Amino acid sequence: MGNQILIGTGRRGVKLKKILDKLLPFILSIAVFIAVATIVSLLITLITTGGHRLSWNLILNYPSSNPEEAGMRSAILGSIFTVGLSALICIPLSIATAIFLVEYSRGGRLASILSYNISNLAGVPSVVFGVVGLGFLAYGLGMGRTVITGAFTLAVLTLPLVTVTCVEALKTVPDDLRQGAYALGATTVQVVRRVVLPRALPMMLTGGILGISRALGEAAPILVVSGLLFIREDPVSLFSKFTVMPLQLYNWISRPQPAFVELSSAGIIILLLILLALNALAISLRQLLVRRMEQLWR
Repeated sequence: MGNQILIGTGRRGVKLKKILDKLLPFILSIAVFIAVATIVSLLITLITTGGHRLSWNLILNYPSSNPEEAGMRSAILGSIFTVGLSALICIPLSIATAIFLVEYSRGGRLASILSYNISNLAGVPSVVFGVVGLGFLAYGLGMGRTVITGAFTLAVLTLPLVTVTCVEALKTVPDDLRQGAYALGATTVQVVRRVVLPRALPMMLTGGILGISRALGEAAPILVVSGLLFIREDPVSLFSKFTVMPLQLYNWISRPQPAFVELSSAGIIILLLILLALNALAISLRQLLVRRMEQLWR
């Protein structure tokens, strides 16, 4: 009797699994369709609302209270300065941290502390980085609300994301290659430089571009650090006042005139084009490095 009950229960479980196997692809397809349809509808709305506002004046002119003359030149240059400098700070530091965690620490106590703190930083809200940057860098170290303060804040913000990507890139390199290099008498520095880093660099670059893309779209920490929504001058040094594209877009969206809403839609399109250009650059660099590696192994 007990065996019959167990057999019946097992058959019902098998039938349920078969039903789930048939329904799951359908459910996932619906979810993907909803996500894609939402993104496409947003893009169509942006293009229909602000497509006719796209012009060189939007890129070359300074912000203005007149929507026919308003542009986002200072915001674009501010984004380029801050995000470019943050990339120069974040990417090398992330690669060095990942190399230490994977190649040198070997699971030591310091590596555990670093990994724990990096994981915690990844979950901290972005506005907290802005508050810390304002209090420690701007006021504590006397840097002021300048480009370098914003760049360091964005660098710390994107550091966990890029570091985790670099660590995973290093782990994808087979240990057989390392052991073979060590067997031939290579030092750890030579193994990292000649064997590990060239194979992990394409994925590291992808992580770096993802970090740059996130930094380019951040508004909350820069709003805290900069505090400027309207500025009519170019940043010319590391200690210049600045604003960025998301803050300029927020300024336009908050205005009641329909013309500024159209300008904000056009500005979002420009921001998306810059992000696509960065992603295309990352893919091109990755493919170039992969081809070079294939040529070296032939």
